[in-house]
Amino acid sequence: MFFSDQETKRTMKTDSPRLLAIMELGGYPNLAPLYKRLGFETEIVNSQRKAQAYLKKRIPDIIVAEYNFQSDFRDRTSNLETLMARLQRHPQVKVIVFFQEEYRHKLDDLLSRFPVFAAIPFPVHPAKVEAALLRALDAGD
Repeated sequence: MFFSDQETKRTMKTDSPRLLAIMELGGYPNLAPLYKRLGFETEIVNSQRKAQAYLKKRIPDIIVAEYNFQSDFRDRTSNLETLMARLQRHPQVKVIVFFQEEYRHKLDDLLSRFPVFAAIPFPVHPAKVEAALLRALDAGD
């Protein structure tokens, strides 16, 4: 059976959106039930290294990650620079970041170089995450 281009696009659109959650430190509610309720095909990893391995195989629609400022890095200031640099090749991916308010000024430095769809300060409330995810889904249409 062969599909026209229009039928293929329609079929592809009905697929579940993909979400990669990078949960390195945690300190917020388990959001997996929220992701499932919103219909995401979800992969949860606990390190940037595992996230990079995932990205070699698949490109998600949305990435949810923590911004962790680390002054001891030699050539970067956080856990996200490598991820964000890689995503420059995939501008359609929406990134939602959780951050500690005390490091907002450092996050702003990152935001001046890389696009982030939404930044949510700690404490992370599921309702704020849900609102950001719904906006990201709407923006993807």
